[in-house]
Amino acid sequence: MDIQGVLEEGLKRRASDVHLKVGSPPILRVNGDLLPIGDDIITGENTYQLLKSMLSISQFETLESRGEFDFSYSVPGIGRYRVNGYRQRDSYCLAMRMVNFEIPTLESLGIPGSVEVLTELKNGLVLITGPTGSGKSTTLAAMIERINQTRRTHILTLEDPIEYLFHNKKSIIGQREIGSDSHSFKDALRATLRQDPDIILVGEMRDLETIEIALTAAETGHLVLSTLHTVGAPKTIDRIIDVFPQNSKDQIRVQVASVLQGVVSQQLLPIKSGMGRVPACEILIPTMAIRNLIREKKNHQIINAIQTGRHLGMMTMDHSLRDLFRQGLITREVAIEYAFDKEELIKTLVH
Repeated sequence: MDIQGVLEEGLKRRASDVHLKVGSPPILRVNGDLLPIGDDIITGENTYQLLKSMLSISQFETLESRGEFDFSYSVPGIGRYRVNGYRQRDSYCLAMRMVNFEIPTLESLGIPGSVEVLTELKNGLVLITGPTGSGKSTTLAAMIERINQTRRTHILTLEDPIEYLFHNKKSIIGQREIGSDSHSFKDALRATLRQDPDIILVGEMRDLETIEIALTAAETGHLVLSTLHTVGAPKTIDRIIDVFPQNSKDQIRVQVASVLQGVVSQQLLPIKSGMGRVPACEILIPTMAIRNLIREKKNHQIINAIQTGRHLGMMTMDHSLRDLFRQGLITREVAIEYAFDKEELIKTLVH
């Protein structure tokens, strides 16, 4: 199997992902669709040898013992990839996500301007949320790079794996990879608090302990940026609180209401022209009224508060969809497909 040729074809077609599965040809994901390329069928020996060439001896041993392993992989002249190698029916497969060498700006990604305000914060918790493949880590990277260009801070990132490589500008940045530089997010985050950070990026808040330490870090004067696999600000807040046992939920609710500084929930939608995808974003910037709703277990009312807070830079997902449709970036069908309140959105769409 010519992996160089496969990746070059992926680059030419602007593929976001490359899938290498035994028994099928290489498959590219282009604008959300899966496209097989060529007639060569991948064998178990192909993927086994490919992974052995990509990984160190200790990394390959981890893959063999755990059945999966995340890592970064660079190909000169083509690009950088976030790779998940995994075992399936006694053979190995690879899922490779393309990561640009160049860190994009928030503007180039199509992220609303109000998100830039979140990069000026000194402390608190900012969450970028959305389903897998919605561009969360890219948005986070753009936010970190903007801070790097505009502020003198000490930034520490905890990632699994490291995707974008940062170079010190106004800020100094340290990047740690879970699995090679530290055992887990919770261990790395606990250690980070002893390393004099101003800003901490946690690639994903996966468990109770990581969330608990992140909340404490945000409460004690650090700016914490992280991600969750949720869609919509209210569900994001519910998810954090629901992780904790019943007897501590009220305390956590008060803590979240105090430290939360912003939620950006995004979905990537196919552009009408067929060339690429564009983000639709729900943006929550907590006001005193929203903080009170969180404390009082009235998260279901948060959407109404977002709707009335557009002058503060807030936006519901359905407002974002309507705006993208009116700008001619997405079709009516796509707007309706991704809407939370489909009937209400249909009423507001102008043909």
